[in-house]
Amino acid sequence: MKKMVLTVVAAMAMTIGYAKTEKTQFVEHNDRYELNFDMRRLAVKLGLTDFQMEAVQTIHDTYNAEVAEASHARRFQRGAMLHEALDKDVRNMRRVLDDKQYNTYMMLLGTTLRNKRLQ
Repeated sequence: MKKMVLTVVAAMAMTIGYAKTEKTQFVEHNDRYELNFDMRRLAVKLGLTDFQMEAVQTIHDTYNAEVAEASHARRFQRGAMLHEALDKDVRNMRRVLDDKQYNTYMMLLGTTLRNKRLQ
């Protein structure tokens, strides 16, 4: 009887340990894809004006919102949504930044994505 009770308790503990809540899965996916830049350092590195800084912040916030939405999607849809969000981010940055700033931004973005192993 004692062995049976211990077996049931062990099985329940293992089940609870492996079970993940929906919120935990969302946080893991969102943290994996979300890009967090220090906007002041980015502004200094790119030499942004005040207008550009506001636009870059808005574009970045939009990207993170789209990534958060993509993290709720099914696995096969998630990749497409993330790719679309990244393309939209790059297109919008191209409109705001000049050539030199854009090239520097793309270098930083590529390095960040490689470090997160998303590319």
